[in-house]
Amino acid sequence: MGIPTVHAQEVSPNGVRTLSPEGAIEPTGTWNVGTRAGDFIFVAGMRGIDPATNTLVADPEARIRQAFLNMQLIAESEGATLQDAVRIVVYVTDMYRFRPVVNQIQEELWGDSPYPPRTIVEVDRLNQDDIVEVEGTFYAPVQE
Repeated sequence: MGIPTVHAQEVSPNGVRTLSPEGAIEPTGTWNVGTRAGDFIFVAGMRGIDPATNTLVADPEARIRQAFLNMQLIAESEGATLQDAVRIVVYVTDMYRFRPVVNQIQEELWGDSPYPPRTIVEVDRLNQDDIVEVEGTFYAPVQE
């Protein structure tokens, strides 16, 4: 996948570039889906939002999977794969119920590859009363 074209206003004075890849969800506030700083890609907390409708996926398992797929799309738009994750953080509203689902989906998406360091945290509430949010940091050297 090619690196998206950016406008001057999307790059900070120190070269931090905001990301808006085609097919990504539309931010609903004062945030962006990701940034690139040098060789690192930082993906904002992704939830199980269907990019086609910008609404939450109904089924809990499908919603958790979609959150990971949304994160993956942004990482891949900059040349990273899930195997290039250097750290992920997962927020869930019910650890007992959703941690096994998160583990299952990671196994599906990562396969037998080494898993990245992961922190999973139970929180009281997420935006729009969602059940999961996942953020990631990826390493993908800039191609000169």
